[in-house]
Amino acid sequence: MVDEYPDILAGGEWMTGHSGELFEDRNPADRDDLIATFAAGDAIDIDEAAQAAKAAYPGWMETPAPQRADYVRRVGLLLEERKEELAVLMSREMGKTLRESRADIQEGIDFAIYMAGEGRRMFGVTTRSELPNKFSMTVRHPIGVAGLITPWNFPIAIPTWKLFPALIAGNTVVFKPAEDTPLLALKLVQMFEEVGLPAGVLNFVTGLGEEAGAALVDHDAVRCVSFTGSLDVGRMINEKCGRMMKRCSLELGSKNILIVMPDADLDLAVEAGAWGAFATSGQRCTATSRMAVHGSVLDEFSERLVARVQQYKVGPGTDPSTDLAPVINEKQKERVLEYIGVGQSEGAKMLTGGHTLDDGEYAKGNFIAPTVFRDMTPDMRIAQEEIFGPVTGIIEVGGVDEAIEVANSVQYGLSASIYTRDITNSFKAIEKLEFGVVYINAPTIGAEVQLPFGGMKSTGNGHREAGPVALDEFTEWKAVSVDFSGKLQKSQGID
Repeated sequence: MVDEYPDILAGGEWMTGHSGELFEDRNPADRDDLIATFAAGDAIDIDEAAQAAKAAYPGWMETPAPQRADYVRRVGLLLEERKEELAVLMSREMGKTLRESRADIQEGIDFAIYMAGEGRRMFGVTTRSELPNKFSMTVRHPIGVAGLITPWNFPIAIPTWKLFPALIAGNTVVFKPAEDTPLLALKLVQMFEEVGLPAGVLNFVTGLGEEAGAALVDHDAVRCVSFTGSLDVGRMINEKCGRMMKRCSLELGSKNILIVMPDADLDLAVEAGAWGAFATSGQRCTATSRMAVHGSVLDEFSERLVARVQQYKVGPGTDPSTDLAPVINEKQKERVLEYIGVGQSEGAKMLTGGHTLDDGEYAKGNFIAPTVFRDMTPDMRIAQEEIFGPVTGIIEVGGVDEAIEVANSVQYGLSASIYTRDITNSFKAIEKLEFGVVYINAPTIGAEVQLPFGGMKSTGNGHREAGPVALDEFTEWKAVSVDFSGKLQKSQGID
């Protein structure tokens, strides 16, 4: 019997979605495996959730920050306790391998530990006034009701990146998860219920982006929106929030690059290229979708990369021996195949892959063989546009300056990596790469929670998630001065 979750959470009460309509949650490795059905939330459901969040805001804002952070700490402990159970569910619902699912949940655990400390830090600054007997400082203030819209590729990690700092900062939340992974989001919300989070502080609406997501962005009670997803949707959200004068934080697409110089350790570079390009079947915002390789090592690198990729076992994420799992759904599968066709038509040489896997054990899933192109040029669509699947391409370069120019030639700027032993190459990359995350002799994937995460140019709108700036997304700065002189003092030297 298939589980049904027809309800939304508003004000601490689970209520049947207004429309009564449901959508399906299926296993990407086996389309016959219907995991559950969920409420297709609409604008009325969003309104109930947003009004509940608005009503709960004054009490939550006045709750001491250490107490707010303690709820996050306790959710982190539950994540740790249930890590394996959730990993198996993630491999079934989202499709990624068990190893990657465990890492996804571990990131949520790590971030709970990191962010819980912010309840006792949340530092401002003190500074000297230009006037005598006057004390000045800055404090953080919550924004209000936060609308959080999360993607399917990291169904625990990314929601925690948004939920934990939003709640610790004193905001109340309406959480709309991706329609491809609602069950994991539900499990996370239920953990907050278990630890006793006050009613209305966290509200939960499942549904499609065009309906529930759009209504959340439009709602007058929602004062800030945090969205991770595609560039096209992010632009629409940015425009709406701009007109409504809302705080808006966007983490959008990218076109990440691995640079390989002649002095690189090729064993490491090949392994980094393969792992960076094909972990999570390329469905990471930091996936290595381009490789700029020096001509002197191009042939050897290409041959070794293909040999490594061809060793990967493609299969269901729930199989412990699987290296590459399916893509998330049929629509994404067709999108990736279309880009593979584009690459061929543009003249890139396909070295391996380029086809679906649909026989035998693959018959009911969204499987694509890992695909490597060579002779890709920087102006090709497959070198400029985000594919978000198991596809990468190699561009020949003649030196580090050309490699950096190629790297910066796209509209995105999230993650870049260079493999080199030359300190000059390393510091040129650090100085000139227009990317928010830069790695030297490490792959383009592998964010750590204590570091700011986000990109330049069209990858986002300047905000960063995680790290010491995590609260910036969800707080306003308030400048406070206390004049204890007992008289009216005028600034700027006015007599």
